[in-house]
Amino acid sequence: MLPLVIAIDGPSGSGKSSTARGLALRLGLACLDTGSMYRAVAVGCMAGGLIGDAEGILGFALRAQLDMGTDPAAQSVSLNGVDITADVHNPEVSAQVSKVATIQAVRDVLTAQMRAIVARDPRIVVEGRDITTVVCPDADVRVLLVADQATRMARRNAQVGGVLDSENLRDQVVSRDTADATMSRFLEPAPGVVLIDSTSLTLEQTIDAIEALVPRELLP
Repeated sequence: MLPLVIAIDGPSGSGKSSTARGLALRLGLACLDTGSMYRAVAVGCMAGGLIGDAEGILGFALRAQLDMGTDPAAQSVSLNGVDITADVHNPEVSAQVSKVATIQAVRDVLTAQMRAIVARDPRIVVEGRDITTVVCPDADVRVLLVADQATRMARRNAQVGGVLDSENLRDQVVSRDTADATMSRFLEPAPGVVLIDSTSLTLEQTIDAIEALVPRELLP
């Protein structure tokens, strides 16, 4: 079967994770959540007291053994042999992950790992921040998935079980995007990248819109 790489970028709460999983399940593809790779490094650095120490964070990223499960029905994250799937989306990690993701050298380390995963399993949906422009610029389908701020904040609050107050919710969505935008281009589509606004779309409609972009000869 021919390779098929679908790259999805987008800000926090745009629906890219749910969309990527749903699309991968529909088309029988693997699915890589690259944001969880940064979160995994953040988990390890938080445990080691390295947050705020750029050199320490880079050293940890270079030594860390990340194992990303790419089955869309059971995505998982292991760090140095320990399953941390349940930890990577904790609010505490969300509050610190930008301190990892805004270090360019760390991004370079993890980008190389992302590309290795795609090379190993070339029928895959990859979602994150700079997938369409840096990680997989030659992907068969490249999409920037966006939504308005109110919708994104509501989706993130639902994702974490409604436990965040408005200030922390805004910090996780708006402030984090502002910080990450200094390193990644995910607010405006690059040339050749299709912009899809999911504000008024259901999950199924968003998946439909991306599936419609896939060349027919690459479909199962």
